[in-house]
Amino acid sequence: MSNLPTSVEFHEEGPREGFQMEPKTYPLADRAALIDALSLSGLRQIQVASFVSARAVPQMADTSELFAAIIKRPGTRYTALWLNDNGFERARACEQVDLDGKLMFYTTEPFSQRNNNCSVAEMRERQLGWLDRYIALGIPVEKAYVITAFGCNLGGAVPLSVLTDQVRWLVDACADRRVPLPAVYLADTMGWANPEEIKRRVGAVRAIVPEAQIGLHLHDTRGVGGANVYAALQMGVRLFDSSVAGLGGCPFAGHTHGGAAGNICTEDMVFMCQELGIETGIDLEALIEASLLAERVIGRTLSGHVMHSGSLKGFRAGQRMQEICGAVR
Repeated sequence: MSNLPTSVEFHEEGPREGFQMEPKTYPLADRAALIDALSLSGLRQIQVASFVSARAVPQMADTSELFAAIIKRPGTRYTALWLNDNGFERARACEQVDLDGKLMFYTTEPFSQRNNNCSVAEMRERQLGWLDRYIALGIPVEKAYVITAFGCNLGGAVPLSVLTDQVRWLVDACADRRVPLPAVYLADTMGWANPEEIKRRVGAVRAIVPEAQIGLHLHDTRGVGGANVYAALQMGVRLFDSSVAGLGGCPFAGHTHGGAAGNICTEDMVFMCQELGIETGIDLEALIEASLLAERVIGRTLSGHVMHSGSLKGFRAGQRMQEICGAVR
């Protein structure tokens, strides 16, 4: 199957995924400036930070203050991550947060225990509580993540049947409550995916939930992030999480800081899509400026490619000018 979408949507997660992985906390003003720069590129959604334990993730201790410092722009949603009741209530109390109802499921016991201190089965039951809570509060459930949908450094290979069982459980839970099925995101949390497995698993999930959109949260841990995105595009996937300059990763994924690449790089993937004629709604030049700002804030060379090489806009403009001058002569 090859069915490139006419448009795609990238949800930016660098401000959270990136800074939570750093060994130090960066100045709030610098992080706010990066979020404001990302807003100028036309991104439709930016995940600003996490409402999580300051003891476990001290880099996210000032999340409420960070939300207060950013300049919200029309057309962009500013979201946050929470993992428990306390985090959710903190997010609700923060006026700047655009609440997006989300559910999370795990595929392996070790990672579920490490990341959320519960079993896979217990996490399922917790999601029923979240689903009911969102419904009661009138918060639309927009997306459901299957974490480590391709494999797990802590739990090993994840059989396809484990993934599809989670999706079927979600279908039944939504049907019981007569609520629309949210977008289903497959998360390659630890970089186990490859292009053929992307096609296989997207196809299997789509067969179960043909009415739902499928999204991908991909990491470039082993260097095949771009190839995985292209395989997903061939399957018609149009929702992607990504991270400016390739920032990010998971602090509990079983590798140390600097030992693996982060998320798929937003500007690199935007460049690829635009070269393929796929509309992104993003100003690539503005996004490159934001990625260069991220590099200055972090203080080291980051892994993005287009941020260092530039887009083809200048080359094409020069070529076009040569053609015009040649025609005039």
